[in-house]
Formats: sequence, C-alpha cells, structure tokens
Amino acid sequence: MGTTGRPDRRRTRDTYRQVIALTGPLLPCVSFLGRLPTATVQFGSVLLIARTSGSLSAAGLTGGALALGQVVCGPVVGRLADRRGQRRVVVAFSLANALAVASLVAGALAALPTAVLALLGAAAGGTMPLVGPLARARLVALARRSGAPESTVGAALSVESTLDDMSFVLGPALVGLASVLAHPAYAMAGAALLVAVCGTAFALHPTALTTLPAPENQHPAHAPAGTERPEDRASARLPDATASEDCAPTRARAAAEAGAGAGARVRARVPAAAVTALVPMPRCVHALRAFLALQGAMFGACQAGITALTARLGQEDQAGLVYAAMGVTSAAAGLAMAAVPARFGLPARRRLATAAAFVLSLPLLRTHGLAGLYAVVTVLGVAYAPHLITVFGLTERAVPPARLAEAMAFATSALVGGQALSVAVTGRLTDSYGPRAAFAVASTAAALTFVIALAARPTAHCGRIAPAPHARVDDEPARTTS
Repeated sequence: MGTTGRPDRRRTRDTYRQVIALTGPLLPCVSFLGRLPTATVQFGSVLLIARTSGSLSAAGLTGGALALGQVVCGPVVGRLADRRGQRRVVVAFSLANALAVASLVAGALAALPTAVLALLGAAAGGTMPLVGPLARARLVALARRSGAPESTVGAALSVESTLDDMSFVLGPALVGLASVLAHPAYAMAGAALLVAVCGTAFALHPTALTTLPAPENQHPAHAPAGTERPEDRASARLPDATASEDCAPTRARAAAEAGAGAGARVRARVPAAAVTALVPMPRCVHALRAFLALQGAMFGACQAGITALTARLGQEDQAGLVYAAMGVTSAAAGLAMAAVPARFGLPARRRLATAAAFVLSLPLLRTHGLAGLYAVVTVLGVAYAPHLITVFGLTERAVPPARLAEAMAFATSALVGGQALSVAVTGRLTDSYGPRAAFAVASTAAALTFVIALAARPTAHCGRIAPAPHARVDDEPARTTS
C-alpha cells in the first residue's frame, strides 16, 4: 500500500505543478488577496454597524442589503467580463468597490440613518469585483487553451475552492481581531485598500488577456495560425448520449458545429458582445445553481447555530474560531480532490459529497458543548469543498465558453443568496427555539441536496469538452465523398 501511495502523491503534486505553470506563482497570491475583502466586508459591515449604532437590527439590515447587492449585481459583473474582457471590468469595479466600502465606513462613523447605511451597504455589495469567480473562469480558460487534461482542470478548480475557503476563514478572523484590539472600521478600511490594490493587480496580470473576446473585425477564417478561436472551443463540445434532455439544444448545436466542416469557417461578422448575448445558457444550469443555493443555506444555518450555541455557553468569541476550523478541513479536502481517480466521475462525486454532508450534519442536533461542537464542525468541513468543486466543474462543462465568467458569477451569487437568506431565517429561529433549530435547517438543506442529487440524471452536464488539439477546425478544405 505504501508503494502505491507514493505514485499517487507524486501524480497529485505534478498535477498542481501544472496548474501553477499555467498562471505563474504571482496570480494565485494576487487573486487570494483580491478576494479577501469580500469575506472581510460581509462580516465586518455587521460588526461595524453594530458597534457604531448599537442596533443589531440596523446591522442586520445593512448586512442583508450588502448581500442582496452582491447577489443581484454578481451575474452582471460576470456578463460584462465575458463581453469586454476581465481587465477593464475588474479595474473599474475594484476602484468603485473601494470607494463604496470607504463611504460605508465613513457613514457608520458619522452615525447616518439606517436607510442610508443600507443603501451604502447595497452599493458595497453591488460593486464587488468578484475576483474569486473570475479567477476560476480565467484559470479554466488557461487550462482549456493549453490543451490540459481533465485532471488539471479539476485541480485548477480545487485550487480556486481552497483559496475561497482560506479567504472566508482569514477574513472574519481579521475582522474579529481588529474588533478586539481596536475597532471594526480598521478592518473595513484595510479591505477597501486591499481591493483597490490587489483587485487592480489581478485585472492587470498578463493572464487577463486570455479572457478577451474575439476581435470584432476578425473573420474566423482569417484567424492567426495556431490560435484557438472561441468558435473552435464551442465546436469541441461533443454530444453525450447519456446527457439530460434539458441540454438537448446545446448538444444539437454542438453536433451541428462539429459536423459542419469547412462551412463552419464561413460565418457572418458578428460583434463579440453580440455573440456572447446570442449564445443561450442550457436549462440544466438551473439545477446546479439550486445545489449551490442549498449549500449556501447550509452554510448560513451552521453559522447561525454556531453563533447561538457559543453565546449560550458564554463563549461568543469562539464562534469565529469554530467556523474557521470547518474552513480549514474544507480547504484540505479540496486540495485532496486532485487525487481522486478520473474514473470516479463528477455525478458520482456529487452524490457522495451530498450524502456525506447530510450524514455528518446530523450530530449537530445532539451537540451541547464547545468541545463537541469543535469536533463535529471540523469533521463536517470535509464534505463542503468537494461538493463545491464538483458543482463548479459541472457548471464549467455545461455552459458555453463565451459565458463562463457569467456562469461562475451567477453560481457564486446563488451560494451567497442561499447563505444570506438562511442566516436571516435561522437567526430568528434561534431566538425562539435555540441553536438546535438552526442545525435542523442545516441538516434539512443537506438532505434536500442529497435527494436532488439522487433524482438527477447521472450526467446532468451538457457534454464533454475534448482536448484542444482535437477541437481545432482543420484549415484544409473539407473532403467530400461521392
């Protein structure tokens, strides 16, 4: 067993080296720092308003407005990035978000009315540059363009999920530390500075050029030799005989493009933005967004339950550390996903991850002490990242390449929306029925996710992307047979 384990570990390390080789060591660092303000602002805004106004309702309203702004505007940011490229969009939203967060801090310190603070919170949420989803889309695009194997694409998604987990562990921890030592305003001001600097650095990184849409005045037949064109990548979506019926239009379109031969090269000149708008999203994406919304609901319910239980035990300061413990094990499980054999496909991984989340959440209903809470939550974190990575992988395979950033942003909005709604609902339940009510909601959300995973077809995605070298359209005239 020891001799077989070494090759597996070596193969996993080599896969992650391939991922880093696609981006260079700087991009993961910049993207991590660029997404850290998102987690900091979400938690910091609540603490800031609670400290300056003394009203938990005002803090909750502002935090809810911030989450709503992110949910509503997130897909818009993704669509703009698909149409205009990430560079201009991320620079604009990073600077706008820094200004919005600074305005929220100033408004809180000036004791502005709650309605004004809610508007400022919505502006802070709506202008988030969404570095996480866009980094995920960029890394997948780099892997696809290089013709990397599916294992490398999966490892890329694992890296991005780990960075997300780390940011959502470190962000609240920094806010809590600033609150204890000084004031939440310092953490919020640091987040504004960080998003302005690192968000801009992420936008200006050379890899952002891979997200540019095709030139509007370039005819497909005259693309430079050796260049993989967006329409080539679209024609690489091969029909899957076992895919769900909801994806039939996409499969039919892919088959038509793949079989068009030389005729596929003769296409009308359409602006890149118009091409992005014309490519439809397959209906099977909605089910994947439902998975993420339910997982967000589980996140939110666990957060509310952990907060309520630690408060009941007189250990309120432990809530952030308990939640961080879950994030650490989730990040470790996400990195380990690269070692999962390719023959264990994404649908099977989804069923296993959702089953594990449901089973591991049940002990929360019987948890009454701090030590038990740490133990249960730490083990529960093992199921989170694998499910997120799997659903993002299915999303990447389902959507047209020209709308990948929008799809990733929409998926993140579904996750955030489910979490925000769950926190609002379970927060009230804990006031009346205690932390067990919140944990019951978390287990129910996990059970629903598992049931949907069982009911869904094994291949709910819309086909599979072939390696890039085989996806190219031949430059020679098509051969005809008589």
